[in-house]
Amino acid sequence: MQSLLGQPAAYDEIRRRFRWAVPEHFNIASVSCDHWAKVDPHRTAILDVAPDFGISPFSYAELRLAADRLASAFERAGIRPGERIAIFLPQGRHVAIAHMAIYKLGAIAVPLAVLFGPEAITYRLHDSGARLVITDRAGAERLAPLMNEAPGVESILSMDGEAHGAMALQRFCEGAADHFETRRTRADDPALMIYTSGTTGHPKGALHGHRVLLGHLPGVEMHHDFLPQAGDRLWTPGDWAWAGGSLNVLLPGLAFGVPVVAWPFQKFDPEAAFAMMSHVGVRNAFVPPTGLRLMRSVENPVGRFGLGLRTLASGGESLGTPTFEWGREVLGLPINEFYGQTECNLVLSSSRAMGVMRAGMIGRPVPGHEVAVIREDGSVCDIGETGQVAIRRPDPVMFLGYWNKPEATAAKFIGDWMTTGDRGYSDADGYVGFVGRDDDVITSAGYRIGPVEIEDCLIKHPSVALAAVVGKPDPLRTEIVTAFLVLKSGHEPSASLADDIREHVRKRLSAHEYPREIHFIDDMPLTTTGKVIRRILRDRLDASD
Repeated sequence: MQSLLGQPAAYDEIRRRFRWAVPEHFNIASVSCDHWAKVDPHRTAILDVAPDFGISPFSYAELRLAADRLASAFERAGIRPGERIAIFLPQGRHVAIAHMAIYKLGAIAVPLAVLFGPEAITYRLHDSGARLVITDRAGAERLAPLMNEAPGVESILSMDGEAHGAMALQRFCEGAADHFETRRTRADDPALMIYTSGTTGHPKGALHGHRVLLGHLPGVEMHHDFLPQAGDRLWTPGDWAWAGGSLNVLLPGLAFGVPVVAWPFQKFDPEAAFAMMSHVGVRNAFVPPTGLRLMRSVENPVGRFGLGLRTLASGGESLGTPTFEWGREVLGLPINEFYGQTECNLVLSSSRAMGVMRAGMIGRPVPGHEVAVIREDGSVCDIGETGQVAIRRPDPVMFLGYWNKPEATAAKFIGDWMTTGDRGYSDADGYVGFVGRDDDVITSAGYRIGPVEIEDCLIKHPSVALAAVVGKPDPLRTEIVTAFLVLKSGHEPSASLADDIREHVRKRLSAHEYPREIHFIDDMPLTTTGKVIRRILRDRLDASD
């Protein structure tokens, strides 16, 4: 894939000359797999890294062969274009194979994060109507007891062989054709669905067309200072099931022919991250702000590990000036901050090479995207005036809509402005600064967490009558999940009960969603229509500090 930004130049020049050229027909697998398999088959697509930092390269020729076989097997199994296939795997070559096979067929990929608990998994499988799930032995063990709640799932395919009722992926592909002609999909045909949290109702499936990859490329080029350059090598600690992992790293890296480093781990270790990047030769990293804050605790990382980074990018929550300054002073390079949402990602960015860099500000609009801070009536705010960050449609990176939720999709827009729910302001130079959320989504450790899913889980605990969840400011994680609970009659507050409730949520949803703080209260503040007044709860937290 050629650069969409063209020859390196200053920001204003690139923005002036930029024009979108989205073809009528486009398929992600054509550019992220087939192209390089044809022109440079031995080029490395994925670098699988073992716990001891041993490296196993996986070429584009191998990627195409495996993806073609899997796509052929999907077709033989009766999977049709537009049907959903879930991917429940940690970082690794099999994630790339699954994505490419699904796109080749014209089906829709539904990535599931490995840290999801059973309730989070079953909801997404049921809501998406996924027919197949591709996983490993550990995933098959976790999925087996959930299948009664996801009746639409016909088969679980395990890359590790038959286990816990799952069919071996190798057996599923036996006898399948070695070549599959990638379908001639339209750019707007659905390709990928990533679930995003909100404050009302359950998580929503943000459905994207094949054009979403093209829409991401200018932003990836920008925050990695004109990626690709000779020797570039991409890595993120983020799960490839998140938009940040799949759309900011995996798929753009494959499209540009830049090796993507896959390093699965159970818990982020900042010292190990520095050691891995040095050993593997990572040149371009995307690390969310919380990860960078943890990495700040490592003494003399450049002297100890010989870091060879060319670019370091960050997004998902506010970076903050101290971490920005640490990157420049300790690592010797500024951190290129960027911004977007699952529904419309990578629309604001910084770039040292383009002269877009300002501490405390997110950045400026990525060429090709029209971003503004608007008022409630859709008019554009004055310089310095706080409003809602919004993106104007049409835009190739923008979602097609929420899965089976047309009302929620319509509510996302004010005229042609797609609203983000984020409060911000712009300065005289076009930089955008972040103020905070205007809804109740909690931003914690780079994850956007909706309270409803957690509250639903909390009230399933036998002692809980009412539950409300808010975010409490935290210097490391941006916010921590904080729960206010009204107990059922006969139950008394205690530290042991709070621990039991935390474990209840952690096991059923995920490790990043359980409430780190729990407050037991006698009465829940409610509106006349029965809605929780979260503002009062947040005020209580402020008053207690």
